[in-house]
Amino acid sequence: MKETWRWFGPADPVSLDDAIQAGARGIVSSLHHMPDGEVWTTDDVTRHANIIAAAGLTWDVVESIPVSNEIRLRGPHWQRDIANYKASLRAVAASGIKVVCYNFIPLIDWARTDLRYQLRSGLALRFDYIDFAACDIFILKRRRAAEAYSDDIVRLAEERSHAMSPTRRDELEATVLAPLPGGTVTYGREEFHSVYARYEGISEADYRSNLVAFLSEVIPVAEEVGVRMCIHPDDPPINLFGLPRIAGTRDQLRRIMDAVPSPSNGITFCVGSLGVRAENDLGAMIEEFGPSIHFAHLRNVTRESETSFHEAEHLGGSSDMAEVVFALRREECRREAEGRKDRDIPFRPDHGHLMLDDIAKGDSRPGYSAIGRLKGLAELRGLIRAFDHVRARTGRA
Repeated sequence: MKETWRWFGPADPVSLDDAIQAGARGIVSSLHHMPDGEVWTTDDVTRHANIIAAAGLTWDVVESIPVSNEIRLRGPHWQRDIANYKASLRAVAASGIKVVCYNFIPLIDWARTDLRYQLRSGLALRFDYIDFAACDIFILKRRRAAEAYSDDIVRLAEERSHAMSPTRRDELEATVLAPLPGGTVTYGREEFHSVYARYEGISEADYRSNLVAFLSEVIPVAEEVGVRMCIHPDDPPINLFGLPRIAGTRDQLRRIMDAVPSPSNGITFCVGSLGVRAENDLGAMIEEFGPSIHFAHLRNVTRESETSFHEAEHLGGSSDMAEVVFALRREECRREAEGRKDRDIPFRPDHGHLMLDDIAKGDSRPGYSAIGRLKGLAELRGLIRAFDHVRARTGRA
């Protein structure tokens, strides 16, 4: 497994030198200054890749070429954005980058309600479903929002909302509407309602159909240029704002793989996202989808309920990270025996806790401080070494 590190470009307070000191051998990055739907040129990609190469690292994974709302909704500019996406894939391939992670989450991408949840191990990201419902119904006041929740949830959300200070209400709204780390889209309240109106009423079947249409267009180009696309699971994998999320369970991922069968149509195996749902058997999912896993996010969450969780330490939480890492290493061994050139699965530590000296700095992106990820990478490296040690001694693991 290749140890990689997410880097948000020259403005990232966690530098490429920091990544090297953490032990990373590759970089996961994107052209974060590019608006969604715009074309990436070969010159743009090469310029960014050269910065990474000058530090002695390789750009191994693009995370991500954003999928625009036009594509997700098959809007009036769908064909334009599809053409731009295909051109961007060609530009990425021209620089030797073989893996592109993307997501197809409607409206706001990831969602959290607290960016500094206090744990013994530092400050963590957290998603509280009651807080989210309070924001949706009573702060954002989305049209017919209460219809997406049970009567009990609406009652608890109203109580929670009334108990919030004005400062907490503002903080919660800003957190819910915050863009994906490194993302290019930031919604104010008016823009949120405007974009939501475009999604309102879309069914799970229709939204999945839009994803399949996207993949049917871009996967042939990915095959042609030797790029492996890998969808990131929904984060969290539960419906929010009354909109369908279609990549959060074993069955949903199987449908995506079966709809457009290709070595270039694959999965980003995110332990934290998939681990939010207790019914997801992560070891069994790796066994089933192993040949299609092109990238891994190794982070963990502690499930507080069926719909609430917080980011745990990498080897803590509700998922057995040792089982996951060993299953991924077994998949790599299978690929080696098969003679696959893409034997190594790049992975990165994800959503490390804000801890020690990083707490006072206040300049890192949520979940992407240096020390928390450094700790996580060291722990994950230990699991990999343990697998290799057992395999070398016994011939199996």
